[in-house]
Amino acid sequence: MTNQQVLLAVVGPTASGKTALSVALAKELGGEVISCDSMQIYRGMNIGTAKPSEEETLGVPHHLIDVADPEIAFSCADYVPLAQRAVEDIAARGKLPIVCGGTGLYLDSLLRGGLPEESASDPALREELLTFAATHGNPALHQRLEAVDPESAAKTHPNNVKRVARALEIYYTTGVTKTEYDRRSQEIKSPYAPRVIGLRYPEREILYRRIDARVEQMLEQGLLQETEALWKRGVFERNATAAQAIGYKELLGYLQGKESLDAAVERLKLATRHYAKRQMTWFGAKDYVQWLDMTREGVLRPFGEILEETLRLATRRQ
Repeated sequence: MTNQQVLLAVVGPTASGKTALSVALAKELGGEVISCDSMQIYRGMNIGTAKPSEEETLGVPHHLIDVADPEIAFSCADYVPLAQRAVEDIAARGKLPIVCGGTGLYLDSLLRGGLPEESASDPALREELLTFAATHGNPALHQRLEAVDPESAAKTHPNNVKRVARALEIYYTTGVTKTEYDRRSQEIKSPYAPRVIGLRYPEREILYRRIDARVEQMLEQGLLQETEALWKRGVFERNATAAQAIGYKELLGYLQGKESLDAAVERLKLATRHYAKRQMTWFGAKDYVQWLDMTREGVLRPFGEILEETLRLATRRQ
């Protein structure tokens, strides 16, 4: 017997069809959806983050959308406790929690039961460490890590400055080495019994066409105007996380008069494709994902067939 809470998750690259499938599953299984998207949490960033519309949700409650102002930084450490409370709330009402999104770090941390309390960060210290590397050289910063955490140093190349700085930041802010931090992270027992369905496209060009079509649709819906409004509010200056959101940063060059709209749009499509590749690489390395092929013989499979297979994967005994 186990006290672990069953939850379902639908993951995969952007534009793969996660929202439609999660809503259909919620309808079939009596569930509610918890967004797992690091940008959909921001109010006012609607079109560029592909937030589901009322028509798309079909009346299914969605959680962790529009929970933070875009001027405020929001991290994985902020997301996990909110998601945990959403899971508890949904389950307490006899509903099935269904996590939907493509931010792999957020899902991974949620399924592991959250990050250890020692995961505090210090942006000022991190900047100081990066400045030290720029001034004294990457090997000098790496030697500081070697002195306090030789195992982590041995696994990290001196030129991977951000990772070296992060390992030192963990040690200096908590007194715990990154090696020990990682060990403790693995020891945390998950409170969940997850069923994670990953959507993949063996015919990659079909996914890329979907991405291009989504970008064009976003532009028709007013993505350029939304980006301009956020830019004029100073959102991208005050929040480095929001400034990196694909769908906005690529259009800033046009708004600032640095390139044509056509060039900016092409950069946006290419950046989205690259992001999809990174998502597939992340989830492809996770052994908890059960994969579902969205295409067959060069075309999309019928949605009813996909839903039926997903239900089998989601409900079969582990």
